[in-house]
Amino acid sequence: MDIKHDINSRADIELFLKVFYDSVKRDKTIGIIFTEIIKMDWEHHIPLIADFWETILLDNPVYKRNAMEIHYKLNKAFPLQKKHFEAWLTIFYLTLDEMYEGKNTELAKKRALSIASLMEHKLNDQKNIITSS
Repeated sequence: MDIKHDINSRADIELFLKVFYDSVKRDKTIGIIFTEIIKMDWEHHIPLIADFWETILLDNPVYKRNAMEIHYKLNKAFPLQKKHFEAWLTIFYLTLDEMYEGKNTELAKKRALSIASLMEHKLNDQKNIITSS
């Protein structure tokens, strides 16, 4: 794969997501989450997550859902740990570096780190609330 331009379009985002999730599915740390725990419907998921990243990276507000809601449900079925977020970020960064370069690519990395950190924090707060009740 030899793209190496910046993320400039929804098509760039969708291509990235397909390559990224192909790697995620094979990953020994987080692959099980997508293949066995939630049995992801990729034809449904890729357009939704593309909406999310298009909103963040290209300033086109097409994502209208609550991203945390589904992760709270997942976390109840399969408690997410720091190692899961680290694996997700590592694959995200490696895939981006392999495919793209530029301002939006760097923004994607920054946003991914912020999202993973915030999500981990919120999900851990949820665990603490549940265990202290």
